[in-house]
Amino acid sequence: MTISMPRYCERSVPELLPTTAELLVQGGDARIELDAKGLNKYGCRPTPDSGLLAFGSSTSSDVSAAGFAAADNLRRRILLNDGAESQAAIYERELNRMRRELSGLCGVGDMDGVECVFAASGTDIHLIATQLVVANAQGDVPLVIMVDAAETGSGVPAALAGRPSNSRSTLGETVAEGAPMADEVAVEVVAVPLRQVDGNVRATAEVDAEVAALVSGAVATGRRVLLVLADVSKTGLIAPSLSCVMALHRRLAGDMEVLVDACQFRLAPATVRAYLERGFMVALTGSKFVSGPSFSGALMLPASSARRLRWRTLPHALANYSCRADWPASWASADALGYVANPGLLLRWEAALEELRQFRTLPEADITVFLQAFSDAVHGRLMRDPLFEPLSVPPLDRRALHEAAHWDRLQTIFPFLLYRPTADGREALSTQETREIYRLLQADVSGMFEAAAPDDLPGLRCQLGQPVSCGYRDGVPVTALRLCVSARLVVEAIQGREQAAQVISQALAALDKTAMLVAAVRGGR
Repeated sequence: MTISMPRYCERSVPELLPTTAELLVQGGDARIELDAKGLNKYGCRPTPDSGLLAFGSSTSSDVSAAGFAAADNLRRRILLNDGAESQAAIYERELNRMRRELSGLCGVGDMDGVECVFAASGTDIHLIATQLVVANAQGDVPLVIMVDAAETGSGVPAALAGRPSNSRSTLGETVAEGAPMADEVAVEVVAVPLRQVDGNVRATAEVDAEVAALVSGAVATGRRVLLVLADVSKTGLIAPSLSCVMALHRRLAGDMEVLVDACQFRLAPATVRAYLERGFMVALTGSKFVSGPSFSGALMLPASSARRLRWRTLPHALANYSCRADWPASWASADALGYVANPGLLLRWEAALEELRQFRTLPEADITVFLQAFSDAVHGRLMRDPLFEPLSVPPLDRRALHEAAHWDRLQTIFPFLLYRPTADGREALSTQETREIYRLLQADVSGMFEAAAPDDLPGLRCQLGQPVSCGYRDGVPVTALRLCVSARLVVEAIQGREQAAQVISQALAALDKTAMLVAAVRGGR
């Protein structure tokens, strides 16, 4: 097999190991590549950027100073190996350590039989999960049911169908974008919309009824079903409802698997544990709420799924996305994958784990107090300004899963549309205008203004979540920006009362600059 990126296998040549910054952008698909400005597709750098107000964790985050230091220390430990072990052996050993630590930080370290598969991204996790469920499938074409790609990721439908959404695979292979990864397995993917044409949330009962009909109809004809539950989506939704999914799973457990798309990782340990206890697979990433660098994924499998799936033959083409050490030692079927290493993935997870370690030391009561204060301040600012329209986000209802109230019941993603005043009211900014404001938020735009605005708003560099398609206003397609709180910001805030006030003040400043830019668009500057 010809490989276009470095694969570290049986040779051990420490001096060939790239720098930490270089490794953080290796071992992913083309989205991780840097442009001429040194940014990946999500506008993030592979080095710390202390001058950025980072409220875009629903998309991705720059690596923090602490995360970068943790990744750099791991790289240095690898260099100290000095040829005693192959890079593939080091990779396997370090991933096993991370597997144990991630399980502990998720509150499932004591659960017998829970397994963890690592991957470079949430998209790759969806691809792997589908291949596990449909591998060796007999009979009619399996059905995968997901929520609208606008709420999950543009590449997710293709990944669930076993079709690469990118021309370069995780491990550097050139692949046929959109072509089936495995010719012998056909998969049908159906997406259920969560919002109406005007962007408002569809009724929960309506979404649940559509999902239940799809599942029941497929099972009745002998088809295998993978149901993807979003918790939480790009705009902060849980869908379908937990009560719907759990009722379907109780009735049809022999014919369906459930994958919880928790790639935002906005879950308390008790919630992750409850999902696994009910036999659901859980997809996580370290690059959203946890605020590690882009491209670090993990698939947590409950004991019941692991016992059933570990013997399934994996498609040969999966070797383009996954190597042997990414899988637990007990998965004999993974022996067909390459004994190689992806040090970029290793360092990105090390940086993410450093963020998660710090977050897990915080008292849950303190987290709850801060998140409520943050929510009140941000929601109040959005509601008071006619330039903004906060999108409706229903309460995060997980009572069907567990009765205990944890911090993850609170909103941490705040989506909103942008408006300009008109003679008879206001009109929504177009998708193109919103994207331009998203871009300008990240830049020092002092040159756009004749005089400095209060608090030097033009000079602030602010990152929000990328615009998300949210239907139409007066026949014009619109997108929502998203202001988000991350684990890193919570850690920063809980260091003291003044720090909490500062984090909230910075969030409001990001909204102030957004409003200023909307006014500039209105004024035609």
